[in-house]
Amino acid sequence: MKLATYTADGRTRTGIVVEDRIIDTGLEGTMIDLIRDWDALKDGLAAKAVAGGGIPLAEVTLEAPVQRPGKIFAIGLNYADHIAESNMKTPERQVWFTKAQTSVNAPFADVEIAKGTMTADYEVELVAVIGKGGKHVSADDAAGAIFGYCVGNDVTERMWQHASPQWSLGKSFDTHAPMGPWIVTADEVGDPHTLGLRCFVNGEKRQDSNTSHLVFNIWQQVEHLSVGMTLEPGDCLFTGTPGGVGAAMDPRQFLKAGDVVRCEVDGLGHIEATMVAEG
Repeated sequence: MKLATYTADGRTRTGIVVEDRIIDTGLEGTMIDLIRDWDALKDGLAAKAVAGGGIPLAEVTLEAPVQRPGKIFAIGLNYADHIAESNMKTPERQVWFTKAQTSVNAPFADVEIAKGTMTADYEVELVAVIGKGGKHVSADDAAGAIFGYCVGNDVTERMWQHASPQWSLGKSFDTHAPMGPWIVTADEVGDPHTLGLRCFVNGEKRQDSNTSHLVFNIWQQVEHLSVGMTLEPGDCLFTGTPGGVGAAMDPRQFLKAGDVVRCEVDGLGHIEATMVAEG
């Protein structure tokens, strides 16, 4: 099932996406509430999807599926080609950083290049959205902790990222975590480690890889994070980006106002943003 957060007639709601239409779930609350109560709701929502109806997607504004995740974690250096282009060694342990809640952005909204900066970069990623979650979740049980998946762009301000050993500030600028266009539930995705993912800048393909090349797979990621914290419904995990980022090109190719960045993952759809100057 494809589940979205959308705005129509001044109201923001949750909906079921069926082909080119969106069907209101009829539920109060946010996507986090829907995820938390999924076991009780899924049969009724599946029946709504089969019944059809709704309104055209073209008549609504799609928002980030989870507008304010409790936690956003992202793993660095998790594809071999990205490690090589970064002139880094393959990490023995997982390298994690956070992105602020306020960096979340809608799937087709503009992304801001902050005042006084000039090193904004793109990173297409598969985003895992936590469902049941939990603490001390083993890799063998991790699939059951995940609700679904969406497309993400870990937009990064490189100058700020490398100004400190902690990357979170350079990863957390406003609008720098676009996600969507919807969540595809885990049962529909199947194995998340077989998905192609790509990024285009102004129509030029910059990144092209497959989640089969993850250094630490998603099950290992869930196991590692849940050792120290309880993963909760709606938490979002950016699972790594492949090679081809602008900072590694020769010469470097950072994003500028007017650039259009499209990120896509097989079976999940795409997100697309126009870069604009903050102001």
